[in-house]
Amino acid sequence: MTETLPADVALVLEAVLGEDDPVHLALRRQVPHLRVQGRCTCGCGTAHFALDTHAVEPAPSGPGTVVAAKVLVLAEDGECPGEVLVFAQGGYLSWLEVCSWSDETEVTLATAERSLRRGRRPSPGAEAPE
Repeated sequence: MTETLPADVALVLEAVLGEDDPVHLALRRQVPHLRVQGRCTCGCGTAHFALDTHAVEPAPSGPGTVVAAKVLVLAEDGECPGEVLVFAQGGYLSWLEVCSWSDETEVTLATAERSLRRGRRPSPGAEAPE
């Protein structure tokens, strides 16, 4: 695939998949082969991917749909208005979801990226992929 992944999506994927565990490493190897197939129309930044699965190996994340990574989005005041989740289906990156929990603070990929630059923090109850 020759299309470049949009910068906002690439930056957040890089930050969320920053851990050096086997699943994250395998998913990061898929990023150069991704393109955005569709985006949420509300402006949050949620992106669904198309991936050339012949060009990469699947991550060892399991056969179904899994949350391969998730991190809290923290506002500058320390409040947590949402989270970012990365989904994989059958070991392949499938979509990046931006979740907002607050009506007062809009969570977008831009706010998520700023939060992640300040410091990555796993979501409560997040389990490391097996």
